[in-house]
Amino acid sequence: MKKILTKKLIQKTLKNKGVVGYEDLGDEHKAEEIVLKHFDAEIDDGWQGHYDMHFYSETTADGYEIWIATDDETSPSITEDIYYYDDDWLEKLEDSITRGDRIYMDQHSKEEYGFEDAIQKCYETYYEEKEEEIINELIEKGYEKETRKEKANIT
Repeated sequence: MKKILTKKLIQKTLKNKGVVGYEDLGDEHKAEEIVLKHFDAEIDDGWQGHYDMHFYSETTADGYEIWIATDDETSPSITEDIYYYDDDWLEKLEDSITRGDRIYMDQHSKEEYGFEDAIQKCYETYYEEKEEEIINELIEKGYEKETRKEKANIT
């Protein structure tokens, strides 16, 4: 009898290894810990040492707040790194985490909605990578992917 690789088996194996969907974590801080460890990234709010990316806000001379996301802290690009609105300024965070960057981000910035969104997207990438690992492990153990015919017979 051949061993069939099913979605249910993959999900069960993931759960047995402690990998659950983002919505099942119940704690956004847990997701942050997991993705930072998995991608070997670090987020720090101190100005010690070298950082690959910097996420922070500043106030202009005339009292406006601007948001900065730059890999060159000493000379950010006005056209690419400075944001007048806080809507998209954390769009670079996901790539920075998945690259394994050392990231400067003040504590206030971690409370922004975009931070949680970036962590969720990174967690989804982590989950997909873990799912692929499980599939490969099960195939190495002799499991075979379901055919369409086998799926149709189950339903």
